[in-house]
Amino acid sequence: MRVKTFAALTLSHLGMAAAGFALGIYLLPILIAPPAPTQSEVSTIASQAQFTAQFRRDLEDSDAFHWGEGEVAITPTFITLMGELAPGPDYKLYLSPQFVETEAAFNQLKSSMVLVGDVKTFENFVVQVPQHIDVSKYSTVVVWCETFGEFITAANYQTRQ
Repeated sequence: MRVKTFAALTLSHLGMAAAGFALGIYLLPILIAPPAPTQSEVSTIASQAQFTAQFRRDLEDSDAFHWGEGEVAITPTFITLMGELAPGPDYKLYLSPQFVETEAAFNQLKSSMVLVGDVKTFENFVVQVPQHIDVSKYSTVVVWCETFGEFITAANYQTRQ
């Protein structure tokens, strides 16, 4: 086999392996996601909201692969989303004392944030708030991809003095 042919085949196979790996990272969370809560389930919890806010696609570090949109409802016991998130692995829901819309701001404030729980669905979600968390002591809900350190979205639900 010629060196040129061998090099071309090697490069093409490596390129396809890399593309397959990237596609797997993107599709796996979608394939293993549990069923999303229904609009009725989300609406029932959201009707008791102490605070509401909006996830928007136009935040500074949101892009084609990292975004969220829809209405967030915050109760003392649950945080819900009626909307969508870009699919991805290992999403975490945080509460922050200040609004953030960049990875740098998230990392700077992470020590003052509280982890609420995992976000496992990409269309609507319901995340239970642990008993030790007082949602009124924070102002912003943030979705963060823990594995890749990527900002997904955030929404400010109250003005803090």
